[in-house]
Amino acid sequence: MSWWALRSARERTLLATMAALLALVLVWLAIVRPLADSLDAAKARLDAAALALGEAKARGPATAPPMASGPVDAIAARTAAEAGFPGARVISQGPGRATIILDAARPQALFGWVAEMERRGLVVDRLRAQANADRTLSAEIVLQAGRR
Repeated sequence: MSWWALRSARERTLLATMAALLALVLVWLAIVRPLADSLDAAKARLDAAALALGEAKARGPATAPPMASGPVDAIAARTAAEAGFPGARVISQGPGRATIILDAARPQALFGWVAEMERRGLVVDRLRAQANADRTLSAEIVLQAGRR
């Protein structure tokens, strides 16, 4: 404070003005510009998503998946073992619906297998996945036969 007291009134005014302008510049550089850049990036992503949606709609309706041949639980158990999920628990809920419980699965393998189930005519009714400590997922998937 002794440094400040040694300054004349004019110097104090100039130093206070300089500090205020410096604060404004720092706020502009640290807060306003990054927020404006983030807003511009979000608008660009929105525009790209709207364009992609329009292109997808222009291609026409997607074809219906093929009908599954056989009970859902049997298809799920067989393909889960083939995909490397030997510990998969399959709970049948009738011939057209089954719940599959996996304790540990790599995310890429799990979602690749789910996509394969959809190609075989099974529809994912519910999928609940939770991350494990070892970078795997535990998942509960309810599959049902595609609608006619």
